[in-house]
Amino acid sequence: KLEEFLNFKQLKTFFIFFILLDYYTAGFWWAKEMNFSLIQLSGFMDLLNFLLENLSDKHMALGDNLKELGKAMAGIGETDSERSGDLNFFSIEQAKAVIDYL
Repeated sequence: KLEEFLNFKQLKTFFIFFILLDYYTAGFWWAKEMNFSLIQLSGFMDLLNFLLENLSDKHMALGDNLKELGKAMAGIGETDSERSGDLNFFSIEQAKAVIDYL
């Protein structure tokens, strides 16, 4: 009842918006500081979104989400096109930095 009286439902939505804004803004500026190309920046933002969706929509445990990150990053730096993943536009050093950031 107190939540309704104080109108916290709208406040929760308001805070969630700013938390998400902060999450994506921090990731964007980190990627810009890494001098990622436009394609790399877009891929990194997609990765941020993918991991957040795993947590929020699929209620995936942190360990399982890290496994998904490993699958997404698998094959980076491989010359065999069959092993390289969708994120093969990152160098090995950049991929390590992404993993460290996340």
